[in-house]
Amino acid sequence: MEEKIALFLQYLKNQKRASENTVLSYGRDLKGFTAFLKNTDVPDFKAVNKTTLLAYTYEMKKQKRADATISRSMASLRSFYHYLQQLGEVMENPAMQLELPKVEKKMPEILLLEEVELLLEQPKSKNVKGLRDKAMLEMLYATGIRVSELISLKIEDINLSLEYIKCKKGEKTRIIPFGSAAKKALESYVKEGRYILAEKNDSDIFFLNCNGKPMTRQGFWKIVKGYAKKAGIEKEITPHMLRHSFAAHLLENGADLQSVQEMLGHSDISTTQMYMKLGKGKLRSVYAKTHPRA
Repeated sequence: MEEKIALFLQYLKNQKRASENTVLSYGRDLKGFTAFLKNTDVPDFKAVNKTTLLAYTYEMKKQKRADATISRSMASLRSFYHYLQQLGEVMENPAMQLELPKVEKKMPEILLLEEVELLLEQPKSKNVKGLRDKAMLEMLYATGIRVSELISLKIEDINLSLEYIKCKKGEKTRIIPFGSAAKKALESYVKEGRYILAEKNDSDIFFLNCNGKPMTRQGFWKIVKGYAKKAGIEKEITPHMLRHSFAAHLLENGADLQSVQEMLGHSDISTTQMYMKLGKGKLRSVYAKTHPRA
């Protein structure tokens, strides 16, 4: 069973271009399910049926797992069995027979504009690390991209003269504008910082750590938490909170929902069809008029 899971995770990474975080999440879910099967003497994945999965959801509820966790686990199993179907390993997908628990969506927590300003003021331009951190924080708030997208940006993805980035997620690429504050921070990092970090390790990744290697999610999270503490922000801040703040602040200042959805790169099909019709020129206009740091 472990071999099938390993192949599936490689498939997600190499074929579906799933993020590292997504692959790790699927791996944890399938590992938990495998442990359950061993404890219940189910021989392999082929022997799993709807009853088995109902028993697994009941076991997770007994362990007081949240509905969101149970729903995510079932979604992981759906994807895994779909993969096994493609390989001809199973005839049916038992996870498709289950109704996923309804998960109440929580309103995302955001930072006030004053808190964002405080956070962005913390990195000092006295050294390479400060220049890089300032550029990363400005870019995150200026574009609303995910942390995984931020640390994956390559030199060729950033156009400083025209003030936009190309953000790639899987096979999709979207163009996102950024404003003068982010441009200034990026230029300072390029002119005075990045080349020093790049001397330690030749890489086309734009944001590098102190060893010249690509920044990690965990590394950047520690950076954000450190600056939040210096800024005196008491909220349990995460890098993703800047993405939520980006969207909320644009909408608060009059941006239309479809333009914000396009910049965020949301994957819902119906909204994708709606906002893909918008021209990139409108995005630039919306951004310039509504982003607080444009």
